[in-house]
Amino acid sequence: MHTRKLIILTFVLICGVAAVPRTSVPASTLPADKTETVIPFELINRHIFLRIKVNNSDPLWFIFDTGDKFAIIDLERAKSLGLDLQGQVNVGGGGPEVLKGAYVKDSSFTLAGLEGFKQPVALALPLDILKPNFGHDVDGIIGSDFIKQFVVEVDYPARVIRLHDKQKFSYSGPGEIVAVRLDSGGHPIIEAEIMLQGRDAIKGDFVIDLGSGGALALNRPFVEKQHLPDSNQKTIRVIGAGGTGGAISGRIGRISGLKIGKFTIENPLTMFSEDTQGAFASAAIQGNIGEQIMSKFKILLDYDHNRIILEPNGTLKEPMDHASSGLKIIGEGKDYRTFRVREVLENSPGTEAGLQKNDVIIAINERPAAELTLTKLVEQFERAVAYKLTVRRGEQTLQVTITPRKLV
Repeated sequence: MHTRKLIILTFVLICGVAAVPRTSVPASTLPADKTETVIPFELINRHIFLRIKVNNSDPLWFIFDTGDKFAIIDLERAKSLGLDLQGQVNVGGGGPEVLKGAYVKDSSFTLAGLEGFKQPVALALPLDILKPNFGHDVDGIIGSDFIKQFVVEVDYPARVIRLHDKQKFSYSGPGEIVAVRLDSGGHPIIEAEIMLQGRDAIKGDFVIDLGSGGALALNRPFVEKQHLPDSNQKTIRVIGAGGTGGAISGRIGRISGLKIGKFTIENPLTMFSEDTQGAFASAAIQGNIGEQIMSKFKILLDYDHNRIILEPNGTLKEPMDHASSGLKIIGEGKDYRTFRVREVLENSPGTEAGLQKNDVIIAINERPAAELTLTKLVEQFERAVAYKLTVRRGEQTLQVTITPRKLV
């Protein structure tokens, strides 16, 4: 999505699934001659996408998401593959809405490069809502049922995950070991500290959510209890944020810091939720920590030993100071190369440039926009330089200039 520094991308299932039948999840190990397997991933709009096959299908695109438990496949994709769908399941997530899907019987997924491995696909849910926001196919999601079979190392700079044999894994590196517990939904919960200007640090419980492209999100009950944000703090309205549960409401600002173990992330972008339903309305935890923070580390997810291990990479001290256009842009069409403005933030570079909802960006600095992906377009607009845009508005073709800048 376009204003990624401002918007929490929470395309995750952070909510219970009613009456999911118990599915046997086989203990999956690496080949006998290996202690680890390296799986490359694509980072698309700050989300990890893996190539996965379902019942020997062609390779599909699945999101790797610590905020999810079961292996989930897109409902329409499941139908096209002829999977055995039974009953009905209702699932919530980030936002107030509930998805209606089906149970999947006698189907499994496999990963390229992990010969002999397979796990059940549990649910089929309509994931079409996610595709325009990524500008990419979204065929499914895998989460903690998969992660628990290994020690999973996530290396963002290298764009790989490394699957370690959990029976043989031993850690002696320089990283910080942080205690983790899995809640009933399979989500990893850690204790962290919120640091606020002029106040004592506040400890809380937070989901480590690699299925969120945001930084830090604070749930509404916590926000209200702590009287956040401060009245003199600059914030802007959340635009275009949402997930499987629909739209998310809140304000974007900053706090002084977030402390995880011995590491402090200074001045992280923070969403102060105003949701009354869905994951960000929960009082059970204080919030979630997303990719913009977690990608500052090499992360080892070692659920068998109730821990995660964090090794900082070269981005740890880099500030979250990306520029923003104030636009929410989606990718449409068969190849997601039609870039439409879905929303414009008030008092932003977008409004100053005269851009409007439903405008289609057809060129940037005279380069056809269709030569870009949505992710590449977003990355361009995170730089504080002037861009000349060619825009289609109905039957008109317009030329405008937009200069993204830091907004909070």
